[in-house]
Amino acid sequence: MSQNIILTHQEIEHKIKRIAYQIYETFVDEEEIVIAGIAHNGFIFAQKIATALDDIAALKIALCEVNINKQHPEAVIQTSLSQKDYANKGLILVDDVLNSGTTLIYAVRHFLDVPLTKFKTAVLVDRNHKKYPVKADFKGISLSTSLLEHVSVVFDENGQSLAYLS
Repeated sequence: MSQNIILTHQEIEHKIKRIAYQIYETFVDEEEIVIAGIAHNGFIFAQKIATALDDIAALKIALCEVNINKQHPEAVIQTSLSQKDYANKGLILVDDVLNSGTTLIYAVRHFLDVPLTKFKTAVLVDRNHKKYPVKADFKGISLSTSLLEHVSVVFDENGQSLAYLS
């Protein structure tokens, strides 16, 4: 199967900066926000957003890794921060690709057990194949793809990134 590059490293870096500015505009009245990334690529994407936000805003940023079983999303979700660490704060839930919405909706449900001042979602690629009523508030790119196609996002150890369709 061939790979079609949909986002180059430079394009991903540009999208990260744009999303960081959008988050800052939305959460400008907050003193501290939590950026919760769904493990693995979602958390790497969350770290990159946090770094970009740190360059442009005086917000205190807490990073949280969200571990969810993608085959059984109804199973218990583990987070690297306790509920009291993100209670009464603004929170952005981040993932790399939004496909059916299953992972994102179960992760959203987990965070709804705690009072938050604002709750938004961010993804790099929104595929528009949702089974659930969930949307990305901040997105790098929206793609209309066939269900047979697969979107992969690669963040390598050298800091390079790439998104491709296969």
